[in-house]
Amino acid sequence: MSEALFGAPAGLLQRLNRAEVRVSDVRAAVDHLAAAELHPELSLDVADGIRGPMLVLDDAGRRTRVILGELAVEMTRARVPATPDGVIAALTAWLARRPVPDSTAAAAGIAVLDWADPRQTTLGWRVVVVRGELVVPWRPSRDVTLPAVHQTRARAFGRAAAVDAALRVEGPVGLWTSTVTPGIDSAVLVHPEAVLAEMAGRGLRLRDPHVVVTPRRPVACADAPVARRLVAEATDACATLPWQEIDHLGWA
Repeated sequence: MSEALFGAPAGLLQRLNRAEVRVSDVRAAVDHLAAAELHPELSLDVADGIRGPMLVLDDAGRRTRVILGELAVEMTRARVPATPDGVIAALTAWLARRPVPDSTAAAAGIAVLDWADPRQTTLGWRVVVVRGELVVPWRPSRDVTLPAVHQTRARAFGRAAAVDAALRVEGPVGLWTSTVTPGIDSAVLVHPEAVLAEMAGRGLRLRDPHVVVTPRRPVACADAPVARRLVAEATDACATLPWQEIDHLGWA
């Protein structure tokens, strides 16, 4: 369980006055969303568990179980309104970030760059799936085979190559942004030489090209000194790589 499934914990004054989300509130929200049939391959149910009732989520064969009491506690911590509409909205947002089924990743996954370690120091490729305005990472289930993982990743690379991106040149920096969905901008780097060629065609010829990657954000390309300055001035976690290292990145 994440410590902030439904947003950051409330401040001190809010915590003093908060309304508690109860297990019965979450259960009612589950019943409402189950009847709404959000997705043809998504089913919601409540089952009895040793530690209390559990939400059983089945999405295209991938099953996830979460204790309703834990969801209620997290909603209370995040100051979710303890009303039917408030709990339904919070649970809907949580469901949008549910684990990606292996079959969905194989059919629609896209390769992007993401952090490969908790300290956010190393970049690697990751398969993600777009759900509306969200970009959700795929983490292989226990049931998927290693050959299937390799095949899904290869297909994701192919889809990444087809992602449309726009180049904006600002002085010594080339900024690449996905024109399809925000958050998959780094997909453009599956073909790094094509990126260099297009920048050169726009008049940006780099002597020592580096890339600055902030996962889920537009990608910046510049010579090494400029790239290092961009990283030093950044407010979000990011990293810079020499151009030749892009082809040698592993999987996150």
